[in-house]
Amino acid sequence: QVQLVESGGGLVQAGGALRLSCANSGRKLSFARMEWHRQAPGKQRELVATIAPSGSIYYADSVQGRFTISRDNAKNTVYLQMSNLKPEDTAVYYCNAQWTRGDRDYWGQGTQVTVSA
Repeated sequence: QVQLVESGGGLVQAGGALRLSCANSGRKLSFARMEWHRQAPGKQRELVATIAPSGSIYYADSVQGRFTISRDNAKNTVYLQMSNLKPEDTAVYYCNAQWTRGDRDYWGQGTQVTVSA
């Protein structure tokens, strides 16, 4: 069973921080390739960060050094710690999970992050 639930979004001033969570009550996220994406108004959805089952991590250049992706296997949750937030980080953030390459993937409902100048 897969139902990804994101939380942690909100309104923050530039320079502030937020931590997003993506939880699943069923299938283990530790065996999935997990991704965080975001979509700003009028723009295409973009990849922000990934964490593989091996622990390998990738960040988009725009968030490198400011965002940290991690997982807590005991809580079956993946996090995106966002620091030094900028107005251009304003977007709806989505988590994505894929257990088998080439198989279907799953999306959460999204959580809004708004960064004021």
